Amino acid sequence: MNKRFRLLPVLLLIVLCTSAIAQPGPPRIIDCHIHYNGDLEFLHKLLSKLASVDGLAFLLVPPADLGSAKPVIDNSPNRLVGFGSIDLDDPRALELVDEFHAAGFRGLGELEFPLKNFYDPSYWPIYERAEEYGMILLFHTGIVLRDNPKVAVDVSVERMRVTALDGIARRFPGITIIGAHLGNPEYAWAGEIARWNPNVYLDASGSSLIKLQNNYTFFNSIFWWSGVESAHTPKSSANAFEKLVFGSDVFGGDLDEFDRALVRYHKMLDACGVPQKAQDNIFAGTLWRILHQTP
Repeated sequence: MNKRFRLLPVLLLIVLCTSAIAQPGPPRIIDCHIHYNGDLEFLHKLLSKLASVDGLAFLLVPPADLGSAKPVIDNSPNRLVGFGSIDLDDPRALELVDEFHAAGFRGLGELEFPLKNFYDPSYWPIYERAEEYGMILLFHTGIVLRDNPKVAVDVSVERMRVTALDGIARRFPGITIIGAHLGNPEYAWAGEIARWNPNVYLDASGSSLIKLQNNYTFFNSIFWWSGVESAHTPKSSANAFEKLVFGSDVFGGDLDEFDRALVRYHKMLDACGVPQKAQDNIFAGTLWRILHQTP
């Protein structure tokens, strides 16, 4: 038998195996906001959860946990995307950006607790490096938890206001920015900044969809510009709600928050009459497209 024909079954088997492993298209859900707590058991539970919903998660990994998280991320490319959870004020911040990029991580975040405003020029070299690498940046915006009120800390929500993202988005147009928590409670600012900046998206994780659960149609006033033709509104055929992406803000290993966040998102989007095509983009399509853009 001709040698080429003897190889055909082997080549066919390779193709079939590759097709079975490769992700043919977007998953049903992409969660942009899950914190790794350093517990490998949590990662195994997370992978099971994601498999059950055909999901993928951006896993926010502190530098100290890079060694334990990377092998799991590398072995689960259809379920996990690594994000480096760095401190903007760390003297080694730029080195850490390089290290996370070298490890194959696609973004940085959740960036929070800065000692200066997010748009302070001292942070610009970090954003420049992230832009060079084509990284996604997830910023904490708005009100933030207070772990122990009896302990003095140098933390201020004034430095994490969603308005700071406008300057970053304009100065670094190659960076995709996600503003976590919709700027809570500065929703109007969050919506307007996302409206004019094509590289800015928002997640609605945290307390907003809890406190507004009896008034979800309120969000129609935040994402108001669908179908509006005006010189004062960017031209786009996308639904205004497509500035949202799904994020659960799971932290401390509490995977039940993933399910709760998913339910809240669905209830809010349905209450606001958001079309199914737009919802598909909110839950996966938009982030899938961004992940597959050429850096």
